[in-house]
Amino acid sequence: MKKIISRELELDLFKKIISSDKAEFLAVYGRRRVGKTYIIREFFSEKSLFCEVTGVKGEPMSRQLSEFASAVSGVFFNHVSIGTPNNWHEAFDLILKTVSSWNRKEPFVLFLDELPWLSTLHSDCLSALDHYWNKFFSRIPHFKLVVCGSAASWMLDKIINAKGGLHNRLTQTLLLKPFDLSQTVEYLKYLGMRWSEKQVLALYMVMGGVPFYLDQLNKKESLVQNINRLCFSEAGFLQIEFPKLFASLFDMAIENMRFVRAIAAQRNGIERALLLEKLKLPSGGNATARLAELEAAGFIKSYRPYGKTVRNMFYRVIDEYVLFYLRWIEGPLSSGHPFAMGYWDTKQKSPDFLAWSGLAFENICLKHVEKIRDQLGLKRIGCQYSSWSYTPAKKSTESGAQIDLLIDRDDEVITLCEIKYSSQKYVLDKTTAKNLLKKVEVFKSLTKTTKQVEMVLISTFGLKPGVWVDEVLAKDIDASALF
Repeated sequence: MKKIISRELELDLFKKIISSDKAEFLAVYGRRRVGKTYIIREFFSEKSLFCEVTGVKGEPMSRQLSEFASAVSGVFFNHVSIGTPNNWHEAFDLILKTVSSWNRKEPFVLFLDELPWLSTLHSDCLSALDHYWNKFFSRIPHFKLVVCGSAASWMLDKIINAKGGLHNRLTQTLLLKPFDLSQTVEYLKYLGMRWSEKQVLALYMVMGGVPFYLDQLNKKESLVQNINRLCFSEAGFLQIEFPKLFASLFDMAIENMRFVRAIAAQRNGIERALLLEKLKLPSGGNATARLAELEAAGFIKSYRPYGKTVRNMFYRVIDEYVLFYLRWIEGPLSSGHPFAMGYWDTKQKSPDFLAWSGLAFENICLKHVEKIRDQLGLKRIGCQYSSWSYTPAKKSTESGAQIDLLIDRDDEVITLCEIKYSSQKYVLDKTTAKNLLKKVEVFKSLTKTTKQVEMVLISTFGLKPGVWVDEVLAKDIDASALF
């Protein structure tokens, strides 16, 4: 088995499944390029009789069944042609008869990869799978069924949260997420790159912790050279990835890209009603489906600001690569202007870079909120996370306020987190300090909270000592806490 890096919890689950004395049905889902097929194949192929069937996007049932027959032939019949089943009932019956007659008692794993592609329209694949699992496969103790798909919304609707035949059939589910910062460090070391936390943070702001993207890095190049090659050279991998990524995941890829662009245009997220107004769409099934698909795939996240109801849901883009692409790559590409040599070197010195970096760093902090919670000593205290903002009416003399991260704690404290990106240690000057104090005042006044309210500042490289630090802040945290 090849080395599987930074997936300890997932491997623990797989070990439990393979050593179980009963049949198991595992569904794995998650963002494309995150390594679902790799980790399943590398683990189970070494520890079981392993049959992998992969769906082919856009192909008819006959092609899917042909791929099925080929996989079964390779595992059981030394690649001798066995003929293509006419339908999925015949296909699963072939597995049943073959496994039943197999005199070895080692675990048998049937891995149906890209199940959404295997289950073509009117193919009856899912009902056949349900029938054979419920009536036969679930009664074979060494039978392990693993299904996987990058179309996360399809996996959730049809398999994991299914209300029809497959309802409650699963024994295990797994959402495979991109690496967090600490896992990214470990994976980069495996790839031969021992970069500093500052470099890893800068890299994460571009591509997040998607293993397949990290695999494209060249250890002989610097961070900036890698970004220039992958994002800004002609046909660079991450330059052409965005439309391919959406096309591979969604039937309505163009519409979903339209939603993502509209959401990404709003720095602090956008309320659903305003989003639909900008897109000139009614509030209904199509919009709900688009948003659900994008959230299930990990590109956006819905959240309810503090003090708001579920009718006031907001959305924000949380995928690092998507944010980077829309901000730095798509515009020049669409204008037809080629990127100049050393494009990223130049852009890092621009005011636009600082503004984008602030948003990207804020997103990373929100993804690593449990690490922030630990740093604040709140591991054993119940917490709810949200944001909060107030925009006064035009011509009003009131002050507005924006809270990047709000931690509502069960110990009668609300922690307001101000997130600041800086290329060096942050200086809390008098103006910023007064603004932070004003935010606390506005929040307490408008929410009428009876809880204690404190301010915490999260910065990239920590704070320089100063007279305002102790007066304004309950605590300060730097990016090393996120690792």
